Amino acid sequence: MASLSAAHWGPESGGPARSGSSTAQGAQTAVAVQQAAGADPYFPEHGDSRYRVHRYELALDYRPGPNRLSGTARINAIAGRSPLAEFVLNLADFKIGRVRVDGRQPHYTHRGGRLRVRPAKPIRAGAAFTVEVHWSGNPRPVNSPWGGLGWEELEDGALVASQPIGAPSWYPCNDRPADKASYQISITTPSSYAVVAGGRLLTRTTKASTTTWVYEQSAPTSSYLVGLSIGKYQTVLLGDPGLGGVPQHGHIPAHLLGDFSRDFARQPQMMEVFQELFGPYPFDEYAVVVTEEELDVPVEAQGLSLFGANHVDGARGSERLVAHELAHQWFGNSVSIADWRHIWLNEGFAKYAEWLWSERSGGRTAQQLAAAAHRLLSTLPQDLRLADPGRKSMFDDRLYERGGLVLHAVRCALGDIAFFRMLRGWGQLNRNGTVTTKAFAGHVARFTSEPVDELFEAWVYGAALPPLPGAQTRAAV
Repeated sequence: MASLSAAHWGPESGGPARSGSSTAQGAQTAVAVQQAAGADPYFPEHGDSRYRVHRYELALDYRPGPNRLSGTARINAIAGRSPLAEFVLNLADFKIGRVRVDGRQPHYTHRGGRLRVRPAKPIRAGAAFTVEVHWSGNPRPVNSPWGGLGWEELEDGALVASQPIGAPSWYPCNDRPADKASYQISITTPSSYAVVAGGRLLTRTTKASTTTWVYEQSAPTSSYLVGLSIGKYQTVLLGDPGLGGVPQHGHIPAHLLGDFSRDFARQPQMMEVFQELFGPYPFDEYAVVVTEEELDVPVEAQGLSLFGANHVDGARGSERLVAHELAHQWFGNSVSIADWRHIWLNEGFAKYAEWLWSERSGGRTAQQLAAAAHRLLSTLPQDLRLADPGRKSMFDDRLYERGGLVLHAVRCALGDIAFFRMLRGWGQLNRNGTVTTKAFAGHVARFTSEPVDELFEAWVYGAALPPLPGAQTRAAV
């Protein structure tokens, strides 16, 4: 999120094939991270590390008036290294109509947001299996230390903002960031509503008074990053994908179109700059939605970002957030964290992207913005460790600012040429994968002959605020 916010185990993980020994090493590291990831230390009740999901196929029917959702999920999964006598899916308090495992009825219980399934016969280690779940009810956000998360009924429509544990508010899932899968989502709604989801729109079919929208997200996606918005929107094209650019669309209430066209006018240029600095955009296309209602912060999803009406003012007042959410497509979405202890790798990178965009677009330099962040942090408690901030502090504003400062400190230590090679390499080597703080430190070390242990010990593992990096940086190259 803007002020809040897994690789697969084999060649079916998706994404373009790449050659080269360093690429192969990065891919092997990502697989090892996924296989080693156990229960998330911050949310041990979410996710099940005994298996991983390859694909979700969701068929949903939603009626906004009564806020009624019914759905069928077909989940293709693979057992881990041990036979699977039972497994768990996370799903909120819906009525369960049917559960099947490989077409057979299992024994199951559904309590406390956990659908515990015991197949009629244990699934052998490494075997593929299919789970089918039918559910229905009135979706609502799940409780969390940060308020309600997930499916939110709006004045006229709905949206999904799931980070970090809101995905079970609307579909059954293995709710852990390391378990990334492809998705096909079919949603039927009254025809007066538009449906926007992350991914490519395959079909839109109208029958009588309802319309069915089918989206495909082929890139591996963490459950919390499956975005969705249902509302009355006007769709506009941003930029010109016919020139080889990334297709970008905006979905906006008609009365906000004028302000939106000014506030998001530079997003295509932003996309070009970030591709230059971070590497090719990792997905097929990118969409932004502006809801009729106000949101505390924008919300990133895979291939999609959600903004509130309060983020549109016609004066580019939230442009840094436009940059922040776009940067998450590389850092957080394509390159995902193994568990929530490493969230600074999402938010610190997106924060530094704000500074890079400012630098490249004629605003304050990254050095000036780093100095401002450092002054702010020096006035605040210094008891937060980026490498493991704790669940209570994982969305603390200090994590964002200090995370940005880590990237700036690395830039000062490496110099611009090596730094931006490092940054592009991080995104490309770990595309569609999962990473840890230790993996990032090791990656940085390959781009310098000088040790980086002290830098990471001070900025990432320590709590006291180190001095502001003194080296002057040039504009991003």
